[in-house]
Amino acid sequence: MIDMDRPMGRTPLDRPGGLVGQGLDRIDGKLKVTGRAPYAYEYRFDRPAYGFLVLSTIARGRIQDIDTASVEQAAGVILILTHRNMPKQAPNSPRTAPQLVDDRIAFRGQPIALVVADSFENARAASYLVKVRYVAEMGAHDLAAAQGSAIIPPPRNGSSPDTSKGDVDAALAAAPVKIEATYRTPAQTHAMMEPHATIAVWNGERLVLCNANQNVSRGAATVAATLQIPRENVRVISRYVGGGFGAKLAVQADAILAAVAARMIRRPIKLALTRPQVFPATTHRSDTIQRLRLAADRDGTLLAVAHESWSDNAPGENSYEGAAQATRNIYATPNLLTAHRLVHLDLPVSAAMRAPGEAVGLLALECAMDELAVALEIDPIELRIRNEPRVDPQRGTPFSTRMLVPCMRKGAELFGWSRRSTRTGQVRDGEWLVGMGMAAAIRGNPMLPAAAKVALGPDGMLVVSSSMTDIGTGSYTILAQIAADLLGLPIHRVAMRLGDSDLPPTPGSGGSFGANSAGSAVYDACMNLRGKLIAKAGFDAGTRFIAGRLESGGRSATIEEVVGSATISADGAADPGQSRKTFTQESFGAHFAEVGVNEVTGEIRLRRMLGVFAAGRILNGKTARSQAIGGMVFGVGAALMEAIVTDVRDGSFVNDNLAEYHVAVHADIPAIDAVFLPELDPHSSAMKSKGIGELGICGAGASVANAVYNATGIRIRDYPLTLDKILDSWSRETRPEQRSEVGSVGRT
Repeated sequence: MIDMDRPMGRTPLDRPGGLVGQGLDRIDGKLKVTGRAPYAYEYRFDRPAYGFLVLSTIARGRIQDIDTASVEQAAGVILILTHRNMPKQAPNSPRTAPQLVDDRIAFRGQPIALVVADSFENARAASYLVKVRYVAEMGAHDLAAAQGSAIIPPPRNGSSPDTSKGDVDAALAAAPVKIEATYRTPAQTHAMMEPHATIAVWNGERLVLCNANQNVSRGAATVAATLQIPRENVRVISRYVGGGFGAKLAVQADAILAAVAARMIRRPIKLALTRPQVFPATTHRSDTIQRLRLAADRDGTLLAVAHESWSDNAPGENSYEGAAQATRNIYATPNLLTAHRLVHLDLPVSAAMRAPGEAVGLLALECAMDELAVALEIDPIELRIRNEPRVDPQRGTPFSTRMLVPCMRKGAELFGWSRRSTRTGQVRDGEWLVGMGMAAAIRGNPMLPAAAKVALGPDGMLVVSSSMTDIGTGSYTILAQIAADLLGLPIHRVAMRLGDSDLPPTPGSGGSFGANSAGSAVYDACMNLRGKLIAKAGFDAGTRFIAGRLESGGRSATIEEVVGSATISADGAADPGQSRKTFTQESFGAHFAEVGVNEVTGEIRLRRMLGVFAAGRILNGKTARSQAIGGMVFGVGAALMEAIVTDVRDGSFVNDNLAEYHVAVHADIPAIDAVFLPELDPHSSAMKSKGIGELGICGAGASVANAVYNATGIRIRDYPLTLDKILDSWSRETRPEQRSEVGSVGRT
């Protein structure tokens, strides 16, 4: 087993010219663009029935009566499932996901019934015939209004919600330069292309779920625990996932309800959520209120940093948005305070969304740092360099690697940062005010236990098996590159079997831990297989695997010759070991943005954007760049347009569709690029790589917001930055005076 108790020495992946690192096309790309990659709802079974959810229309209370008589007589209806006829499930816990438990309503949009019919159209039509009478209760739906009822949430994964070092209040009181600002970020939805969907099929006592799921190993365990059946009787298949961003990390209502209903009618059931159902019936990112206090000497040395954050969740849920967690180790300071508070509101469940914590926390912290740089009249990059820590400011542990300063310097060089005007509102392009902004990026580098199996057949094909999923990140390709490199095979001789809970378990895709975890397990399995092949061939330990051959001294043999007539297989496993306790492990980056703000309409347009990142060994240059740019686009959306609008009177999500929940599209993203600096982290994983799936979003939105300030002199602390907020600020302040085109620029 690979564990990271010790740093990785030289490995076969360190040889020059290998497949790892190359920007190979995705091996599953052709299947996807030709429509032959099956997603959860697309598997074919005989005589499937179709389900359609019914959701609550109140936010708090109970069901007094649910009349299904007309539904039962509707065309094609086979079953209607409510709390009255729902089979017994395990109680709610972190390991279970029971549905239709009783008559209580916890939030608007809670699933309260499932209609099953012989067609999707019949199921949907019949769902509108369900008549429900409620006893409604007064609910709380506004974080700001309920801020006073906040509680200290319990520790999470051994980490306290609060940390403190030194005397922040005293340092703030004595500091010559200080700022205090409150930033607000709205609730957000994952907005992945594929909605949540399940096909449930029972083969005797064994349940097969084709489910849109980021973590099939945990998904199978959750379903088994909820339905109170043996774990080995549940198989979850999720070979291709059309995006998740955290929304599909946990089992949702579709999986449990489809499984129960399929068992009751003894037919396969297909259940997909509509987009308006995805918004409330699954999870979303909480809104936050964040108070930042920074104190510095006049030379820019930070004397104190305080970051307090409030977020919300449904009653009974203890998960909170860790917005201040990145603040703990990004900048050096002798006095540091971070605090998180949780408010329970009668709203749908809040949970992980791409870069939970850092994504919204850096929207606040990195803008506060920009505010401090303005107050000090110091370049924002220089301010950050002056506060570069030698060790983790909170824990005191060394960083495994730390490349924030090189990322900022390289980004400044490539972006032309030296041309930025230090005065706001100085640069024009016609009626557009133009500005530049930057922000730092930091994201934790986790790893979790994982397993894998590899097998070489007489035909020389290597089969790699793992429950790891591919949510559009390129898992099929990077794992194949690792395996091919270690066995000296061309990539077309590697067959990947992923996304099936019957395969060796992994933590799946999420949290930027996928490649480190599953990749290390594949590495270990391949190294074990190498050992078996070397022993069978009678070669020495220095044997090289090149171009489908084993070479040792003057001896050589093909893989097929060594394997012979019987398949040779090997298992592998990986564990994070002690390295993340011994070292602080983070990925780093720097974002640079140029925006135009129309002085007539207040419209904000991104003109160009650059991200420079350091994330250990890059396993595939093409997929890594794609991931980074995707995260940056996420950040632009968070800065300029994304927000769930909650009606605080009734707890409803008003814009529960992709027509009104705005995400960045092609027209919003012009020139954008991502660059990776060379780096190896021997403390991170077997590949010396780091997680990158969420790094791209961290700080991206703040660079846009800082560019808006540079263009206009307007500091908006309430995200997203929309034109009405620009116009409102201009109505209360003096607009930038009409100037000649000092520093005028054209689009690049």
